[in-house]
Amino acid sequence: MGVAPRDAAVCLAILLAGCAVGPDFHAPPAPSVQTYTGTDGPATLAPGSGETEQRIAAGTEIAAEWWELFGSPELTAAVRRAMAGSQTVAAARASLAQAREVVVEARAAFFPQVDFSASASRQQLSSSRSGVGSGQFDLFSIGPTVSYSPDLFGGTRRHVEEEAALAEQQGWQLAGAYLTLTGNVVGEVLDVAGTRLEIAAVEKMVADDDRTLDLVRLKFEGGKAAETDVLSAETQRANDQAQLPPLRQRLATDRHALAILAGAFPADWSPPELDLASLSLPGELPLTLPSELVHQRPDILAAEADLHAASAGVGVATAAMFPSIQLSASVGQAAVTGGALFEGASSTWALASALAAPIFHGGALAAGRRAAIDAYEGSFATYRETVLTAFGQVADTLDALAHDADLVADQRHALDVASRSLVLQRLSFQEGKTDLLQLLDAERLALQARLGYARAETQRYEDTATLLVAMGGRWWASPPT
Repeated sequence: MGVAPRDAAVCLAILLAGCAVGPDFHAPPAPSVQTYTGTDGPATLAPGSGETEQRIAAGTEIAAEWWELFGSPELTAAVRRAMAGSQTVAAARASLAQAREVVVEARAAFFPQVDFSASASRQQLSSSRSGVGSGQFDLFSIGPTVSYSPDLFGGTRRHVEEEAALAEQQGWQLAGAYLTLTGNVVGEVLDVAGTRLEIAAVEKMVADDDRTLDLVRLKFEGGKAAETDVLSAETQRANDQAQLPPLRQRLATDRHALAILAGAFPADWSPPELDLASLSLPGELPLTLPSELVHQRPDILAAEADLHAASAGVGVATAAMFPSIQLSASVGQAAVTGGALFEGASSTWALASALAAPIFHGGALAAGRRAAIDAYEGSFATYRETVLTAFGQVADTLDALAHDADLVADQRHALDVASRSLVLQRLSFQEGKTDLLQLLDAERLALQARLGYARAETQRYEDTATLLVAMGGRWWASPPT
């Protein structure tokens, strides 16, 4: 039994409607590396001297919203305030909403387009052309029109796929904006706490300078010290006091930056005044497996979505090289007088189809497809670069944390030694066994040790936060809406 030509045409149309030119996207495989660094770092970071130990827990996830691991309600409140008021996040959210509407707009091409039109015109016919006489007349018409373009080669589907991938990219960028925002807020809070610790160290040193100056003045009044000793002690105090204004300016700048991150004017919101002592250094540092990192970092996922969009773009450019069909139908009323417009004799209808096949475009279509392929290659390189950068950030931070533990241990030892030395030098100076220069030198070393310890401790907190952000920050536990 043969197949009728009409049935064959219908089958061909169905088959054509089911094909989509261009490559089908497949996400790149996860990197095959097993570790982040070339050498195995210590699993436990133990500075000693009563400092907090940290343990690297490979293959575990962050147990909570990552900033809560620092155990500070004030820090959590600052982060939530920033998440609610950030203009950067608001802009990313608006971009995501826009991208989703573009997807809806693209999907509309799957459906017939229905329009309604009405027109009124006055025309004149020439007897030499019409053969029915000459004269002027009015023409009124009204009715709907339906048009539809079958997606024969999947160009529309690839376009929708492309726009959907771009919308997905905007979603990952929104997640990335949240992650970056929380990292910046925690970083600024830690900067505030670290700067306050440095200010306290300098103020403690200035207080020690005051004690030394009082001792020197007493000796000078008793004839046991020269006036130059008094001037030297005053100079030392002035030099130490001069370190406070830059630190206080840095503190003010950090506080203003926190307000801006929270979407507030610096005069309208005062960030919390936190000290490092009010924060808890996380004792367990979760370390995501390298094979899972690519599924957790928003920047990598955004780069993957951009690669997907570029892949679909190849299909869009390829479909443009194939024929397209336009189907249309209209019904309506047309008459030369308004009163006769809705009479039965004024009814009109039309069916039309059109085929357009590219023949010669000066190489533009082929060039467009090659450009789309080049764009895909560029997106693939960007994706690889994003993955490499992410792995490099994790590796840098792991090494930094190991070095931070060593630095905190060294600075703590230096502070203990310098503090004991200062006490002994002051007693020795009071008893007249040493001169002022030795005491001033002990004070200088003690100040340097206090500042060094404060900076090392702050850096340890900051690198801990950096690692938690580099792991993806567990944003997926409460994804942004």
